[in-house]
Amino acid sequence: MKTEVYSWRVSAELKTTLEREAHRRQTPVSALLDQAVRNFLADRDPNSDDEEEQRRLHSAALSCLGSFAGGNPDRAANTRQTLRQRLRQKQNA
Repeated sequence: MKTEVYSWRVSAELKTTLEREAHRRQTPVSALLDQAVRNFLADRDPNSDDEEEQRRLHSAALSCLGSFAGGNPDRAANTRQTLRQRLRQKQNA
């Protein structure tokens, strides 16, 4: 017995397509959507771990990203101090 409600907005084109397909199959749109969602969820890997998936995605992204080689690994931590020194030098010059 269905007791829960879930709703979302779809484009007019998608709604029309869903209604046509439901009519063609002689079934309510809700039954068509229910079956589509069940099929989608069944196609997922049941052993898929979301944390493992995130690690895989991060690893893939890292191969596409670069880093800046500034030679000073503490630059971000020392920004305030460095900026103040440069301002003082500029004022004294």
